[in-house]
Amino acid sequence: MQNNCIFCKIIAGEIPSATVYEDQDFKVIMDIFPAAKGHTILLVKRHCANLFELEDDVASKALLVARKVAKAMQAELHCEGINLLQNNGEAAGQTIFHFHMHLIPRYQGDQVQTTWTQGNYEEGEAALLAAALATQLQE
Repeated sequence: MQNNCIFCKIIAGEIPSATVYEDQDFKVIMDIFPAAKGHTILLVKRHCANLFELEDDVASKALLVARKVAKAMQAELHCEGINLLQNNGEAAGQTIFHFHMHLIPRYQGDQVQTTWTQGNYEEGEAALLAAALATQLQE
């Protein structure tokens, strides 16, 4: 736990939250500033700043917990979709440096926006980048 981390304080019970799910590795709470009704935040209990610091076993379990919560959201809220959002680093929009994922229920015609301006690759650029990334994965 880091003393100045708001999510660590929520996990420790120092700050109240509406808890949806909890196990030894995760706590899922209602977002107090929801993008849509039912918006939740999945918090990893052991403090780590982002995905780069997350242990492999916890990282793999995060998606299983997210899926479990998403299914509960779909059953209860009758949402037509779910956005699963997770930012890493200030450049990516991360504002609280404790690994977390947002689960946002979605409906046709809602006002939630998670869009970006589409870019493109020059001829052959995507293949070169894919090869370079694949090489990094082998190291």
